[in-house]
Amino acid sequence: MNERIKKVSSWMKDSDIQLCFITNPDNVFYFSKFLSEPHERLLAIAIFQEQEPFLICPGMEIEDAKRSGWSGEIIGHSDIDRPWDLIQKAISDRNISINKVAIEKEHMNVERYEAIINLFPQATFVSAEDKVRTLRLVKDESELKTLREACALADYAIEIGVQEIKEGKTELDVLAAIEYALKKKGVNEMSFSTMVLTGANAASPHGTPGLTKIQKGDLVLFDLGVVVDGYCSDITRTVAFGEINDRQREIYETVLKAELAALEASKPGATCAEVDLTARNIIREAGYGEFFPHRLGHGLGISVHEFPSLTETNQLLLQEGMVYTIEPGIYVPNVAGVRIEDDVYVTKDGIEILTKFPKELLTI
Repeated sequence: MNERIKKVSSWMKDSDIQLCFITNPDNVFYFSKFLSEPHERLLAIAIFQEQEPFLICPGMEIEDAKRSGWSGEIIGHSDIDRPWDLIQKAISDRNISINKVAIEKEHMNVERYEAIINLFPQATFVSAEDKVRTLRLVKDESELKTLREACALADYAIEIGVQEIKEGKTELDVLAAIEYALKKKGVNEMSFSTMVLTGANAASPHGTPGLTKIQKGDLVLFDLGVVVDGYCSDITRTVAFGEINDRQREIYETVLKAELAALEASKPGATCAEVDLTARNIIREAGYGEFFPHRLGHGLGISVHEFPSLTETNQLLLQEGMVYTIEPGIYVPNVAGVRIEDDVYVTKDGIEILTKFPKELLTI
């Protein structure tokens, strides 16, 4: 039983929970080191107070689970098995009376919820999310090392993207060059769908790259992340292609000022709200408050969007070991879209900025 599972077992004893059933693949990876995308098939870890946990996964992935380092029991199921019957037997074999079950309510779908209720009709069901989030919130040295590697590759990706900017190239042309360069570096997966947005398209915070051609006077926004050994990076940079107008420059400088101030405000003991408002108030005072429609940032790790959210109402205290993004933006339709984003690690007395690509306005 590894240390992460031991912490869950201890919490279960304190909370009189007999079974913790983890189904989110990111959390299965966190506890087992087995990284899998099972699609519609069931993947889960069953954790108990005293008995050894078991992993249930598609039968075709049993050897992959063993190679990942999981040394506990593995229950494989085929496409014609009913995995819930296998789960019931494994728990019955442990001779445990199940009165309270912790599940990931935000992840488990209705069909699976009904199935597990049928296994334990007398049990009460509680949420496992808060405990798991608390465990994942603080990164250890091994996690930090991997995140640094993912962030270095994100910096490299921005560098490639900037080099690829040419008049007449489309957003997808540049995107393809970025991802091809990363493939040659051994990157199998991006943290999310890479964004390269030019001109008016950049004013959509979650725009979709297409065949729009880059033109002189455009601001070009890159938002991307790289997955390394199951951990995600997330970076945004906005650059100018040729000379931009005064309004575009004002928007860029406002976002940069907000981002730098939020970085300065990030330290142990500050609240998420304080950091968010540090940036948000600068943007509001510049007259662009309505054009900053999203939170300042989010936790980062195995998932590209993790707990917590950095919002102006979140009073959670920052603590050493947290990793999160800071990404203020201004998006004025038909004028400009600018976002600048860094990944940061909270140290004993401040932060380490994990993403290093320069942020001063770069004109290509």
